[in-house]
Amino acid sequence: MSQFSRLTAISFAALALLGSDLAQACSSLIVGSKASADGSVIIARNEDYYINNWNKRLVLHPARVADKDETLSFKNGLKVPAPANFLRYSGLMDWNGDTAGGDGLYEERGVNERNVAVSATNSAEVNERAKKADPLVDSGVVEAVIPSLLLPQARDAREAVTLLAAYIDRFGAGEGNGVLIADTKEAWYMEIGSGHHYLAYRVPQDGYIMVANGLRLHDIDLDDSANVIASPGLADFVAKHGLLDKVDRHRFNFAKAFGVVGDRYNVDREWLGQHLLNPATAQKIRQQQYPLVMKPEKAIGVADAARVLRARFDGTPLASVKDADRPMGVDRTIETHIIQLRADMPAELGALTWQSFGSPAGALFVPLYEGALKDVPQPMRAGSANYDTTSAYWAFRANATLAQTQPAKYGPLLKAWQGKLEARLVTQQPAVDAMLRSLYASSPEAALAFANQWSNGNMLWAVQSAHDLNSTLMTDITKSTEKKYSPAELEKIKAL
Repeated sequence: MSQFSRLTAISFAALALLGSDLAQACSSLIVGSKASADGSVIIARNEDYYINNWNKRLVLHPARVADKDETLSFKNGLKVPAPANFLRYSGLMDWNGDTAGGDGLYEERGVNERNVAVSATNSAEVNERAKKADPLVDSGVVEAVIPSLLLPQARDAREAVTLLAAYIDRFGAGEGNGVLIADTKEAWYMEIGSGHHYLAYRVPQDGYIMVANGLRLHDIDLDDSANVIASPGLADFVAKHGLLDKVDRHRFNFAKAFGVVGDRYNVDREWLGQHLLNPATAQKIRQQQYPLVMKPEKAIGVADAARVLRARFDGTPLASVKDADRPMGVDRTIETHIIQLRADMPAELGALTWQSFGSPAGALFVPLYEGALKDVPQPMRAGSANYDTTSAYWAFRANATLAQTQPAKYGPLLKAWQGKLEARLVTQQPAVDAMLRSLYASSPEAALAFANQWSNGNMLWAVQSAHDLNSTLMTDITKSTEKKYSPAELEKIKAL
């Protein structure tokens, strides 16, 4: 999440150490259709916060016609004309996003009726030279507004990129950010590096991009209009202000010009993600920059994306590096999403979001047919920053907290629970997709109704299972606090 605002399980023996990492950040993975296991385009991200108790709510915005002279207004002061017609879209907003006391919706990620998905953002540091040359604009485009700005109107991924670019051209940007944008045909990664400069790159279909919290775009051909969208006069601006020693339009290094490269906080995660997906490729740790795009050794599935977003440094060269203290999926990750955009499904079923509430270290990835959702069950729309027994977030977060009381004992239990249930969901999904395709051919209405019920039922089932596990953990913790009696004393007590 913004620096200005706020499937394989990890080893829970290390989970208790995660709370000391207080800087805000996220980790992302973008996968082209030919690099994924099922031909889907994938965008996935951990949404991290600066504290470890911040709930999220799933909301559905219906399609509608705009009111006369309607504007889209945001908490930071940005106001833009509303589109004439709003598309239906989903958003995952802060628990207090629609209240007077909140900082705005902070929807962070969502999918619209045209299967355009936006995940915003990977916050990124802007270097001092770039800030001075082109200052950030407080009332400009910021992380908190991007999904809410693009999803009501973008009809495909490229249009979403061009819309965001146009808004930055006109209103400026208030933060350095990396934005994930995709549809069923392609994925784009867009970086904002100053008040008015940005660069967007279409991810090759046979590759993936791993992103932490540093700007990543480099070796970009600015003249490749089919795959690149850049701010006006970008290369000339960089040359004029000396942001690069040498400006090469065909191997342009946006990250070095506007960002801070080589920060261990970021490069450790970039190395780790690429190491997990390309274990046979030897790369030294803590390089200034890692390859932007890599082709995976094996096609990437949902379980692989989950493994990356949960990953620790255990078993890698970074495990013995004392200051390697920022892995993926930390304790303050408040939600994680893996969004699959599938061209082989009916349009309303094309977006499948695997949603984890709370840190993926202690939660389940649950599949939701986001375009078919007609209602949202209470666990996905309830809760706050205070513990409750209703919300999905706290159902999972509570178990992660309990596991930290005795990591060696409860970690394996939580890991086994996670692995068993997620494996079941992943195994079932192809058959459910096939059934829905068949049903849709004869009755679209029945197929969409089933998809809605299936999605909501999955989450209700997962939350109930988390509550059952919670009961097991609480019972055992309670027993562990019991006084240890001598045999003679115990018999005396029993006889009373």
